[in-house]
Amino acid sequence: MMIRCWGARGSISVSGKEYLKYGGDTTCIEVVSDSGDLIIIDAGTGIRALGNKLSLEKTRKIHLLLTHAHWDHLSGFPFFKPIYKKESEIKVYGPQTTQDSVRHILSKAMSAPYFPVELSDVSANITFHGMGNKDYNIGSVRITTIPLSHPNQGAGYRLEENGKSFVFLTDNELTHHHPTGCDYADYVNFAKGANLLFHDSEYTREDYKHTKGWGHSVYLDVLDLAMEAGVDALGLFHHNQDRFDDEVDRIEEDCRRIVAKKGSAMKVFAVATGMVIKL
Repeated sequence: MMIRCWGARGSISVSGKEYLKYGGDTTCIEVVSDSGDLIIIDAGTGIRALGNKLSLEKTRKIHLLLTHAHWDHLSGFPFFKPIYKKESEIKVYGPQTTQDSVRHILSKAMSAPYFPVELSDVSANITFHGMGNKDYNIGSVRITTIPLSHPNQGAGYRLEENGKSFVFLTDNELTHHHPTGCDYADYVNFAKGANLLFHDSEYTREDYKHTKGWGHSVYLDVLDLAMEAGVDALGLFHHNQDRFDDEVDRIEEDCRRIVAKKGSAMKVFAVATGMVIKL
């Protein structure tokens, strides 16, 4: 299983010299299974560049998993070139708990006066699938979902193939129970023993004094969860839009210091656009 990040920023895309190391695009993760299936998680602004690459490669079959319907996770979809190619076969999956059908959510993102092309007018063969909270298979990859603790609902994903596992929990608030979310212990169990965990780590303790209930986690709480779950590696994800590269560096360094102090062998790193990990 190969995992490549095309966007790790939260809430809104950003640009400038202060964001060069970790990138400014919002959430998009590419996963290629050992059997060659392409799975994309979320359609933030990062999916635009991924779409350019897929168009050059003439990739036809695409599986797109959506975590939830907030704009920073969907805004790249209208600029994803494969949707305008008639030979593309795109299956879009989303949690049934989102407040509308997956098709309707994307239709609203591509409708007048917000966008000049309607979803119904694109050339690709696009089908929509509500996954619910159950196991699902895409080729050789087994996918399990869990409700996110986040406003307006959503789903986290665990992808498993050939004994390796990748858990993706963005926009998940560990210390505040949103109505459709789970308890802290449920997220520990969901990530248990994973080879790789990407988790929303947007806030510091100081930030959280003013942002409790907004649907994102303090990086120190995420670090605790990862160690309790016994994951091999933790990727700090969904970087705050105002967090410069040097500030993300300091958060990464703090996590590594704590892990070393506790005698853990877990690897910790801040996820950056362009980063590739093979499991």
